[in-house]
Amino acid sequence: MLNLGHKKLEAWKYAMKLAKEIYSTTEGFPRSEGYGLTTQLRRAAVSVPSNIAEGASRSSSNDRRRFYEIARSSLVELDTQLEISRDLGYVGECHVPVLEVQLNSTFALLSKLIDRT
Repeated sequence: MLNLGHKKLEAWKYAMKLAKEIYSTTEGFPRSEGYGLTTQLRRAAVSVPSNIAEGASRSSSNDRRRFYEIARSSLVELDTQLEISRDLGYVGECHVPVLEVQLNSTFALLSKLIDRT
């Protein structure tokens, strides 16, 4: 693995934890959602730390900011998909408090990162 600066960013660390939690949460989804919500949630979750990493590697502040904003947009997408999953009864109530903390913390850290860029 590369030892690069994005791995020191709190936003990236939180996004990585969130992605792992999404994978764990979607393990219990119905098989019929294999190409639906499960895939969408996982792709959005992976997109958050991926875009933070890509942004951190950019030399211009405009490029960094753009990727951090894309990461935050993926986080909002993820939140919407989780709401749908919860409404359909796919997300167990035991996962909700953890996911809410991770989503809100990651959003706040990303917003600070964008503001500082």
